[in-house]
Amino acid sequence: MEEDEEEDYMSDLFINLRQDVRPGLPMVRRMKEALQKEEKQKEANEKNRQKSIKEEEKERRDLVLKSALGNENKGFALLQKMGYKSGQALGKREGIVEPIPLNIKTGRSGLGHEELKKRKAEEKLENYRQKLHMKKQANEQAADQFRIRFKNKQEERKMEGDLRKSQRACQQLDMQKDIDVPKETWYWLEPEEEDKKDEEDKEDECKNSDLSVSEKLHILTAYLREEHFYCIWCGTTYEDSKDLSSNCPGDSAADHD
Repeated sequence: MEEDEEEDYMSDLFINLRQDVRPGLPMVRRMKEALQKEEKQKEANEKNRQKSIKEEEKERRDLVLKSALGNENKGFALLQKMGYKSGQALGKREGIVEPIPLNIKTGRSGLGHEELKKRKAEEKLENYRQKLHMKKQANEQAADQFRIRFKNKQEERKMEGDLRKSQRACQQLDMQKDIDVPKETWYWLEPEEEDKKDEEDKEDECKNSDLSVSEKLHILTAYLREEHFYCIWCGTTYEDSKDLSSNCPGDSAADHD
């Protein structure tokens, strides 16, 4: 019963079964006979089917390529006359034993089309690799530039802090010597609340003293050492220049590291 349910009720098998309803013939036997008839009919149709020209050519070509060359072949006969035996390699050195296989071209593309496609695919892959390499280099350069900018910014902030420290020390030491006016306006820290007098003169002075933070720090450090014998890196006021030169490592932060 399960076999009956699996078969299609619209197939030729069931049509033949309905036509061949003989009393006393079991259902399973009738189905087996119908299947055998259908298989025989398919085999007969396959034999009677006319093969296409391409199929016939393929069969003949495969048959010829599978069979070895015989004495009826003129080229093989000439080789045998020159001493060649079947199974030997051609040439003085070790050559090929089997003939070069045929590569049958079935497509409609021109000669060299496959090589062109392969070359284009390789070029495309190489271009993709170059783009990835260039992108990686660009990312690495951007990261290096960011680290350099961050480092420079940190160093600049440190120098600004050292400059403020030097300005504060310069102001205190100058006032101890009764110096009311700094040698340069930027030698001292600017007060938070400053009178707005002579603003134009102050702007002119700022323009004239257009120095970087490192330059200001270097000049102010030299002034403190020469004028007050004071080293901001040591935080010490020495007795004289001889005491300063003999006990102080140097006039820069690197010398005190």
